[in-house]
Amino acid sequence: MIIIENEQNKVIVDKKIESLIEKTIKLCMKSEKLDKDYEVNVLIVDDEEIRGINKEHRDTDKSTDVLSFPMVNFKDGKLISDEGDYDLEMGELILGDIIISAETAQRQAEAYGHSFEREMAFLTAHSCFHLLGYDHMEKNEEEIMFKKQEDILIEIGLPRD
Repeated sequence: MIIIENEQNKVIVDKKIESLIEKTIKLCMKSEKLDKDYEVNVLIVDDEEIRGINKEHRDTDKSTDVLSFPMVNFKDGKLISDEGDYDLEMGELILGDIIISAETAQRQAEAYGHSFEREMAFLTAHSCFHLLGYDHMEKNEEEIMFKKQEDILIEIGLPRD
């Protein structure tokens, strides 16, 4: 299950964008061959809200484009432990939360010269791969993660120009 909540009113996030987010998440899970029912929560906020969340959880007092809060222990797409991370009623593995600032996504799309749709799909894929245990702290990790993201965007039809 993918739950999307738009809690901001500064940028238009319509059903088309919500469908794109959902499709992106599903393709990320398919690419990693996740064979369990899962839940991902996506919260779309404005810059002020993401700044507060960033300050509270990461002690960084600035807005950002996307935050990931994994609830399951993955390493490079491999499930390490899923103990205690199930919605028992639904039988779904709760992977975690993705929080996207629609304002920052819109600014970045303009700065990079591509569509808001591509930026939202990129941020969703980026965050989704963090939920699946990928990181980009080291050069080789970054290359792997960014290739996975780009492959998803190509499959969606939103390649880098």
